[in-house]
Amino acid sequence: MGIGRDRYLPVNRQDMERRGWDEVDFIFISGDAYVDHPSFANAVIPRVLEKRGYRVGIIAQPDWRNLDDFLVMGRPRLAALVSAGNLDSMISHFTAAKRPRSDDPYSPGGKAGRKPQRATVVYCNRAREAWKDIPLIIGGVEASLRRFAHYDYWSDSVRRSILVDSKADLLVFGMGERPVIEIADALSAGTPVQEIRDVRGTCYRSKEGGWPSGSVILPSFADVSNDREAFAKAFRLQYLEQDPFRGRHVVQDQGAWHVVQNPPSPPLSTEWMDMIYGLPYARSPHPMYEGSGGVPAIEEVQFSITAHRGCFGSCSFCSISSHQGRIIQSRSDESILEEARILTGLPGFKGYIHDVGGPTANFHSPACRKQASQGSCPDKECLWPVPCPNLDRGQSRYFSLLERVRKLPGIKKVFVRSGIRYDFLLAANRQDLVSMLCEHHVSGHLKVAPEHVSPSVLRLMRKPGKEIFLEFKRVFEKANGDLGKKQYLVPYLMSSHPGATLSDAVELAEFLRDIHCHPEQVQDFIPTPGTVSTCMFHTGIDPLTGERVYVPRSAHEKKQQRALLQYRSPANRKLVEETLRAVGREDLIGTGPRCLIRPSGPRRRTGNPSKPGRKS
Repeated sequence: MGIGRDRYLPVNRQDMERRGWDEVDFIFISGDAYVDHPSFANAVIPRVLEKRGYRVGIIAQPDWRNLDDFLVMGRPRLAALVSAGNLDSMISHFTAAKRPRSDDPYSPGGKAGRKPQRATVVYCNRAREAWKDIPLIIGGVEASLRRFAHYDYWSDSVRRSILVDSKADLLVFGMGERPVIEIADALSAGTPVQEIRDVRGTCYRSKEGGWPSGSVILPSFADVSNDREAFAKAFRLQYLEQDPFRGRHVVQDQGAWHVVQNPPSPPLSTEWMDMIYGLPYARSPHPMYEGSGGVPAIEEVQFSITAHRGCFGSCSFCSISSHQGRIIQSRSDESILEEARILTGLPGFKGYIHDVGGPTANFHSPACRKQASQGSCPDKECLWPVPCPNLDRGQSRYFSLLERVRKLPGIKKVFVRSGIRYDFLLAANRQDLVSMLCEHHVSGHLKVAPEHVSPSVLRLMRKPGKEIFLEFKRVFEKANGDLGKKQYLVPYLMSSHPGATLSDAVELAEFLRDIHCHPEQVQDFIPTPGTVSTCMFHTGIDPLTGERVYVPRSAHEKKQQRALLQYRSPANRKLVEETLRAVGREDLIGTGPRCLIRPSGPRRRTGNPSKPGRKS
């Protein structure tokens, strides 16, 4: 059965029998391979339930084309929990160009095709077929960000709430540990799932009138699917209710049913966070994958530590603030240090901790004190367009934590790979923090995300201006110069974001020329459900301001924008020239130092034309 298999949760009847179980309380159905590590939700939620005293089995990547894989542990006593995995299943399947992906790091051997498209809905249909009236609870990123009527890029249509499409009983949105425990305790106490209506961080289906008074009523699915202004209005209304302190109930008519969202779950305390990350994870993929090449996704996180959750950056294109929230929830230093000690004893550990961070590494403490009792401000952002006067800019706790971790026995280096928000680090106005970062926590390259340089695009992205990036570049290079180190910034850039024109892409190309940066990878904007930018993409409207927004939609224009960011590539030369001529920037075609490409024309012949083997 494999050495060490008992360190993992059961995945079949034989595992149950070894534990002396005749049934499980919950079955967790996941679109990802089972990796028992705190970076994977299909390990965290079952482990939290186990800690509460429940028996949990895991069905990872079942074959959805028949029922056999769903029946391996029998009928669960209380409920089936369903998640598409760590990513939306459509993003797992397709690129920004809607081409099938050739690999999936969350599957054995990295092979694509192990999960269905729209996995949450497909798994729920099979679970209903297998167990009829079993309570079905859905969660994870796919469910969380598709909880209302939403734009689906891959079908280019507005789809109903995934709660309605899946016919599940409850939807857990955001980080689900606390809501899942409340649901489990209610089911265990004999409460019918149809009567569980007051758990924060959940959505449920209801007939007309079955929701609290004072609820925010969104334009209906019928309205938002036919009227883009109605869609933008609905998005703004629900977006402003996603704070756990001031959020109200939100209701949307889906046709036969209404979806009712309860207020978000409260932020987790440090004690909760310590409990979650202190559970007895095996910290590796299940042994059943050993013969198929393991699970590649573990490689980046196996020797990394999650220090906190949440993000107050509020970038328009990012779903983290909608899923994890804007309020930072961090672990205690003691909990993090204990995990670091555990890592030093794992097979394959060579003294290097790859990351200590979260969605953004240096967002380790709440943005300001009032968030702990009043939540996030509904009418302004913490960092954009400029840092809020109330923002706690210190960051000394995070850098002190890094110092404590790197001084533990057995640890040679502690790197920061989850990304630094450089405008926040600059706001601390402390060169010593940048120097500490460069001296101890950068492995030659530091990832940062300016995303673009055009002021109009950055405003829609809600990102700082290029002058902030240039200032950080200067400070970073000074720190490395003082240390005698050669280290480099790796800027993440995005093409074809709403608002970005071809002229904006040219401006970005010129910027890259001026800073001598030649990116090997560029991210095309992908309209993922639930983000401000996706609403802009679908509607042509910034839902938070009502401003009309230009949207690059054609596949050809997207290729043009991407090619400009990699103008040095010979494969892009023809497209770059076409684009520069189209926008009247022939001045960038030539041999001068500021030109992006050379003029087209016949190549000069070199060598001896009469040389054997060459046609004369």
